[in-house]
Amino acid sequence: MAASSPGEWRLSFRMCSSNRYTCVVDGDTIWLEGQNLRLESYDTPEPYNDICGGQTEVALAHRASARLLELLNGNSFSVETHGVDRYDRTLATIRIGGQDVGDILISEGLARRWPNGREFWC
Repeated sequence: MAASSPGEWRLSFRMCSSNRYTCVVDGDTIWLEGQNLRLESYDTPEPYNDICGGQTEVALAHRASARLLELLNGNSFSVETHGVDRYDRTLATIRIGGQDVGDILISEGLARRWPNGREFWC
């Protein structure tokens, strides 16, 4: 990772394809220099066709993913890790200017609090 100041990083992200090294999978999952990170405390819609919210959920998922990509590419950020989930992804919190990116996405209507938020896209 490229450090921009002590404890902060500045990288160029893209949307993930088959080469997953530093990229955004969706609004709550990224790859950071080869490490799969599931961002904690919030959840975003899934970008698949067979989910509960149909095309509305897919569209919201794409907006959440694009916004996370924009936030990561436009700012320095810090990463805190907290173990792994059942899919062997590292659980993490990303902060921009001290604010959790999940809180930013929630405030913009692109995500919900996890695990106790209302799944409004279904």
